[in-house]
Amino acid sequence: MREIIFDTETTGLDPRKGDRLVEIGCIEMVNRVLTGRTFHAYFNPDRSMPAEAEAVHGLSEKFLSDKPRFHERVQEFLAFIEDSPLVAHNAGFDFGFVNAELDICGLEAISLTRMVDTVAIARVRHPGAKNSLDALCTRYGIDRSHRTKHGALLDAELLAQVYVELTGGRQIGLELAAQADDPIVAAAVPVAARERVFRPARPHAASADELARHASFLESIKSPLWSG
Repeated sequence: MREIIFDTETTGLDPRKGDRLVEIGCIEMVNRVLTGRTFHAYFNPDRSMPAEAEAVHGLSEKFLSDKPRFHERVQEFLAFIEDSPLVAHNAGFDFGFVNAELDICGLEAISLTRMVDTVAIARVRHPGAKNSLDALCTRYGIDRSHRTKHGALLDAELLAQVYVELTGGRQIGLELAAQADDPIVAAAVPVAARERVFRPARPHAASADELARHASFLESIKSPLWSG
């Protein structure tokens, strides 16, 4: 199974308020094994960079000023991700920004049925624990000493290792079918790939025989509380 692990960096938290995508990093995995193929790009957001955002990722207006706009590389990005499931940490945030940029380009949004959110998986695997990328790297012994600031490709590389651990380690590619009922595995399967099974409602009314047996049972109870 081919999957794309990705991360984004932005000018802020909300594309509806004018925040823009400034970096995206994508890594290809097949059967939860890295293939070595990546897509990485910086984008000129055509707006200022808030100091609080720059403090997180270190991408300044000057650095981004000569970078291409998103629309200049969008087709390359779409060709790389193809129709594969897209794995991200707090994926709704990343999907929101990517789809906002696609909308600006007049292109179709990426369906949320392709979304795999590692935060959701972590909450199932480790309920009540911290589920930040840093916390999960610490939990699984993944070296992040080179991560002084957020970076889309670097964070995608770390997330790929975390994702493998969250979904059962290296054996997962061999045992997906056998673990179909595992809630951890189920959380890692995109919505579109989950088979929905509809079952008829169970009858709730007691039969005549059940009512008769219940009445007989009640009569056998000596001095019941409800008789007084």
